[in-house]
Amino acid sequence: MAHTPCVLVVDDDRSTREMLLEALATHGFRALEAADGEDMRRELQREAPDLVLLDLRLPGEDGLTLARYLRERYDVGIIMVTGSGDVIDRIVGLEIGADDYVAKPFDPRELLARVKSVLRRIQARPDAAPTGERNARRVPFGRCTLDLDAHQLFDADGTEVMVTHMEFDLLRVLHEHAGKALSRDQILTLTKNREWEPFDRSIDIRIARLRRKVEADPDNPRAIRTVRGVGYMFVP
Repeated sequence: MAHTPCVLVVDDDRSTREMLLEALATHGFRALEAADGEDMRRELQREAPDLVLLDLRLPGEDGLTLARYLRERYDVGIIMVTGSGDVIDRIVGLEIGADDYVAKPFDPRELLARVKSVLRRIQARPDAAPTGERNARRVPFGRCTLDLDAHQLFDADGTEVMVTHMEFDLLRVLHEHAGKALSRDQILTLTKNREWEPFDRSIDIRIARLRRKVEADPDNPRAIRTVRGVGYMFVP
């Protein structure tokens, strides 16, 4: 089945969002919307889009801050939507890593042409993943997101949660064997951390620490569950 490109529109003006959502849907795109940075992060937790249309003049965090956040964490196209006189902001945005910009007021046909152009350039990059598979290495883990390539863990707000190398290995192994109960000895083998002893408390202690980081309620874990008589299991 062909992948339908997904575009996230981030703009605090409702009428602008509605106009863009309608134009995108008419031309075969799936469109999501966000009014500010908080909304944007919430949408990103649900689904990573192919491209973000980002207004620079937003309440709270401005578009430049959000563009930097996106470029550091997501492999997405970014088109800045700026005021006609915001030349400096355009330059800074492009230096941060935005792919293109369009100035208000704009013709929706021009914007759609830029969207298609940026998506084509992304797909033409030598290191580009097949369409629809970008960001597959960023996976939900409890209330957090695990970046398997960067070896990082992020909370729901996109703030990095510090984990040790051994903690990351443990998260990775649990994710790779989601839905399967792993014994302590299997965990030792899969993480290659043979210095851990299966019968001491080292794994249990690390599991307890990770639960405080990834669980909404560490006392009632839902992501990293204890399987009595076996060990631990990750439940997506």
